[in-house]
Amino acid sequence: MSERDEEPANPAPGTRRPGGRTARTRAAVRDAVLSGLADHGYPGLTVEYVADHSGVHKTTLYRRWGGLEGMVADALDMAGEDTWTPPDTGSLEGDLRELAREVVDSFSDEAAASAPTAFVAAAFQSQRAADALHAFYAERFGRCETVVARAVARGEAPPDTDAAALVRAVSAPLLLRVFITREPVDAALADQSAAAAVAATRGGAFARR
Repeated sequence: MSERDEEPANPAPGTRRPGGRTARTRAAVRDAVLSGLADHGYPGLTVEYVADHSGVHKTTLYRRWGGLEGMVADALDMAGEDTWTPPDTGSLEGDLRELAREVVDSFSDEAAASAPTAFVAAAFQSQRAADALHAFYAERFGRCETVVARAVARGEAPPDTDAAALVRAVSAPLLLRVFITREPVDAALADQSAAAAVAATRGGAFARR
């Protein structure tokens, strides 16, 4: 990538949805950031690494993203631009079970887990990365509101159920094992987590405060 591909401004990551060459540049940088985080973690990631692996000149990287924190934040922002939708199995427990199993699938395979694990680690060392990670999951929880809306309509959940609190409760036992106790996670644990969340929902544990 040559100097002619440089961006003219200092847009904040995630404030634009560019197309064409700009989109290709952004995707190349995202891929390089993911690769670097997986290979070296946030402490070992450098602008030189991203430049070498993306083909984007360092001048462009600094001009557009401001540095590594901006690149990591933008990579997370791009992850939030996907078309993911929560499952619709016809029941609250089925939907929550599928959500929990998605978490298991994301972290039970070493290759698949490398990028999300690195993002979490980066959030502990960079406030900008932490803010981006928070925004990513807040947006994900927002998409899951439809799961609760359907459950309420079917009479499976109280009308005042907090969707974000419920989804957090489904994934929390799994993420505790992944990041704190360093224990394996599997489908059986995912199903157990979903069943516990359903029972708590029916008891009104996730009522909006």
